[in-house]
Amino acid sequence: MTTAVLPPVAISCGEPSGIGPEVIAKARAVLGSSLPFFAIGDPRHFAGLGPVVEIADPSEAATVRDALPLLAHAFADPARPGDPSPGNAQGVIDVIARGVELVQSGAAAALCTAPIHKKALKDGAGFAFPGHTEYLAHLADVERVVMMLACPELRVVPVTIHICVAEVPGALTPDLLDETLRITQAALIRDFGITSPRLSVCGLNPHAGEGGAMGREEIEVITPVLDRLRAEGMQIAGPQSADTMFHAAARARYDAAIAMYHDQALIPIKTIDFAGGVNVTLGLPFIRTSPDHGTGFDIAGQNRADPTSMIAALRMARDMALARAEGAA
Repeated sequence: MTTAVLPPVAISCGEPSGIGPEVIAKARAVLGSSLPFFAIGDPRHFAGLGPVVEIADPSEAATVRDALPLLAHAFADPARPGDPSPGNAQGVIDVIARGVELVQSGAAAALCTAPIHKKALKDGAGFAFPGHTEYLAHLADVERVVMMLACPELRVVPVTIHICVAEVPGALTPDLLDETLRITQAALIRDFGITSPRLSVCGLNPHAGEGGAMGREEIEVITPVLDRLRAEGMQIAGPQSADTMFHAAARARYDAAIAMYHDQALIPIKTIDFAGGVNVTLGLPFIRTSPDHGTGFDIAGQNRADPTSMIAALRMARDMALARAEGAA
């Protein structure tokens, strides 16, 4: 890996009435200055969570030793734990946009995002995007991005995401699968430093359709795409029965698994590492990671939030930034 000094990682504060500020502060307490990062948010929302030093520029983050470096961004209202204020919705959105600007300008090495509450943003500011990822793609002017869930033992990508199971067969098109595989392959090379990635693809149906006896999506949709990409030189196994793909010996044979729908991807990773999973957005021109949990309104303000996933997201953001720097050197 390169020894070049990278800019700090930026963290957008997310929904301030949730556990975002708490897990950010706890991550700083664990990591100290060993992994330079700074948060973007309202100082009032971090009060009582540990020492904070306001910075005027991201470059100052590396000089802060025993406190959380905070790039101040004023919000309309204080934060009430578990009760999001409509007045703060625009601030949440603006902080995300500010983080994107900083990482695109090179002032930050990567963007790590604390969880948002989509309904609160829609109710308070008319947020028009299905979620965080779609808004980031909009800001980056990218049409297609891919969600990866990652931990040290597994990387898994769902081809379809937040749709009901009944809609999956219709949404699973050859073009969608092709784009997902290509974006995943490129990200493994650029962001994870894997020279020749190995991909393993789940079937949609039990036993990967069992030769058409339990569904024909494997025959008519999945296999033709895999065959075409294999002919181009990609290392792809599948379609395989999903129930045999996630034990330890199987995981050793690939660098990322491609699942056909949400639960097929998320059940194995949350079983393997519930607290430490990281949400990574592939296909953006910048690095974005996020803890794989929500706003935690039920425990907000109670000092009960677990920072494990936030710490993992920060470490992965840093490692991905190092991989990009190494690849560009």
